[in-house]
Amino acid sequence: MKKVILHVYDVTNTDSEKTNNTILQINRIFKDRIGIGGIFHSAIQVYGDEEWSFGYCENGSGVFNCPPTQNPMYTYRESIILGETDFTNYIVNQILRELIREWVGSSYDLLSRNCNHFCDVFSERLGVLKLPGDTKLLV
Repeated sequence: MKKVILHVYDVTNTDSEKTNNTILQINRIFKDRIGIGGIFHSAIQVYGDEEWSFGYCENGSGVFNCPPTQNPMYTYRESIILGETDFTNYIVNQILRELIREWVGSSYDLLSRNCNHFCDVFSERLGVLKLPGDTKLLV
């Protein structure tokens, strides 16, 4: 059994400090106070020192990795254990290879095919819980 960890980030990647602060305020109100969601980026870590997520790119797969909690585009918020997978590292790598083929970067859509949708599919294939509702309103 291996822990599957969801890493959640506040989406603070704009060039405007005012916009980034507004996003942080929205997340504090909607997730922290009301518990209904916010504007978040998410990634999954299982085996190894990498987290996996999905984003837009013109060519190739939109699946990418980076060190856990270290995505330079966003502000790290929290980690949530989604459960434990029975799959070996080898099987998890097979699942990742399938996802890399299936999740083409140009298919990204802010509302219907984003990093949170990717993490839902990845976690489902790993046999653990999907993302909590209050972590996946957008992006």
